[in-house]
Amino acid sequence: MARPRSPLKWGVSSDVEQILVRTATAADAAALAVLGAATFTETFGHLYAPEDLQTFLRTTQSIDAWIRTLADSRRAVWLATLADATPIGFLAVGACKLPLENREADAGEIQQLYLLARYHNRSIGARLMQLGIGWLQAQGHAPLYVGVWSENLGAQRFYRRYGFVKVAEYGFAVGRTLDREFILRRDLPSGNCMNTGAAVAFDGYDAGH
Repeated sequence: MARPRSPLKWGVSSDVEQILVRTATAADAAALAVLGAATFTETFGHLYAPEDLQTFLRTTQSIDAWIRTLADSRRAVWLATLADATPIGFLAVGACKLPLENREADAGEIQQLYLLARYHNRSIGARLMQLGIGWLQAQGHAPLYVGVWSENLGAQRFYRRYGFVKVAEYGFAVGRTLDREFILRRDLPSGNCMNTGAAVAFDGYDAGH
């Protein structure tokens, strides 16, 4: 995996804190576990019974789960931080694992896209998407997929800007709750729908949620 020599930096104006984006490493596993649990709970925690939520987070956002993800050369993860290294968001991509009939062998997936709510609408999600789609295309993944909760309209609008359209749906379990999940696919060739200035106004879901 190609790694940037230094973090990418940008800011909207001098009075807005600087945001850095860099490739995540094994040393970030604990921070990603905390951030993943915090962002999921912040946006979707009210949907689930506490015991179901905690079981789900222990499975999907544990330090061990992140250690495995970061050690997998078939996946890539980027971490967005403030200038003082405080984590505020991340993106994970890799081979598609969504439950699709006749899934293409080379299909790729936007697996996790999360941002703390107070950092929405700063184009951070757009920058992460640019990096993730670029990496997936460089690895030869096509088409690309993402899973989105059926009621997460902001996420659906965001992904449509990148050429993703609904092709299927399935049930995504968080404990005893089964959510209706949409599967979106991007078939457009490289260079289309890469709106790097698009504002992000949602938190992504883990592995199709």
